[in-house]
Amino acid sequence: MRAQRLTTIIFIGMLLGIAVGYACHELWPDPQTAKTIAGYISLFTDIFLRLIKMIIAPLVFTTLVVGVAHMGDTKSVGRIGGKAMLWFVSASLVSLLLGLIMVNILRPGDNLNLPLPDASAATNLNAASLSFKDFVTHLVPKSAVEAMANNEILQIVVFSLFFGVAAAALGERAQGVIKIIDETSQIILTITGYIMALAPIAVFAAMAATVTTQGIGILVTYGKYLVMFYLSLGVLWLVLIAAGFLFLGRAVFRLISLIREPFLLGFSTASSEAAYPVTMAQLEKLPVSKKIISFVLPMGYSFNLDGSMMYCTFATIFIAQAYNIPLSVPQQVTMLLMLMLTSKGMAGVPRASLVVIAATLVTFNLPEAGLLLIIGIDQFLDMGRTATNVIGNSLATAVIGRWEGETAETIGVPAEAQAA
Repeated sequence: MRAQRLTTIIFIGMLLGIAVGYACHELWPDPQTAKTIAGYISLFTDIFLRLIKMIIAPLVFTTLVVGVAHMGDTKSVGRIGGKAMLWFVSASLVSLLLGLIMVNILRPGDNLNLPLPDASAATNLNAASLSFKDFVTHLVPKSAVEAMANNEILQIVVFSLFFGVAAAALGERAQGVIKIIDETSQIILTITGYIMALAPIAVFAAMAATVTTQGIGILVTYGKYLVMFYLSLGVLWLVLIAAGFLFLGRAVFRLISLIREPFLLGFSTASSEAAYPVTMAQLEKLPVSKKIISFVLPMGYSFNLDGSMMYCTFATIFIAQAYNIPLSVPQQVTMLLMLMLTSKGMAGVPRASLVVIAATLVTFNLPEAGLLLIIGIDQFLDMGRTATNVIGNSLATAVIGRWEGETAETIGVPAEAQAA
């Protein structure tokens, strides 16, 4: 009941934020004034996100180490990791392919009645910053402390895996350390509960600040593109839920009901980090075992960004359509395979989807300035991408739990009912 109440309050906060943002935009139409006002409003969101970022590194480290250590041997780690990566790669291909299919069917860039930017216009994005070589090099931390200080999730996952495997190999000698880390994770989860109580205020401020600066009008101007992208996301949601149904049965509907809160939180703040702690808590209620959640979910937030990957193909082809530049089927397939690799560097990179798209545009001789068509509404697009990532990672974690037999008999049955 408490979780449902918080979900309702978050949704109300989102609607009130839109209303207040619209009022501010109308009262102070001057862009500079609106930006100043939005800066003060977004102070609440900034504080909330800083609080979330404060706990992300210790939360990922402690839960992942405990999860790996409790598996008992490296074979279990390799087996579960292999199953997780199989799901992630499959989901990534489906997301990229579906984005490609939907943008070719809907063709949102055709007859776009917008002034196209000059081909030499600057976007201030480093298109070369996500090469595969750089991604692989960046994967391994130079310092575990530096990785945690910078909230480098991929690097924290790598260090935590080494730490957890080593602890499992030491067996009884490491149990004291694992117990301390486990108790630390419980403390951090309690802190998370305190922080999440501020979520409705943060959501209200995020929406109000965005609409104050950009106004409702931008949704009308880019309405066709927004509607078609969200329609495509809706199709992806159905595909993901259908895949989940094949493995989880009717329990998939209980899962979708449980993740409403992190879904709304991710949508309204456009922050995967904000949704991460509450997603963990809701998956435990499904129930999925802690060791599966603490191992698979952090990996998912690094390798399983379904919404972001769909957007990469959708937006790139949209820009080509807007410029009336045809791309052959072989070119589009090559683009999909390239994005399959480059998109794996998106976790933890600011405006990462735009950076990946910029690199793709350069590779296929498309005007990078086409990004200026979508940068203005990227906040609204990012909201949908983030919410989709929450669905994809929740389903992945539950399915891996079923594959491992952790929840084969009990998944979808509330913990209290099992106890009875």
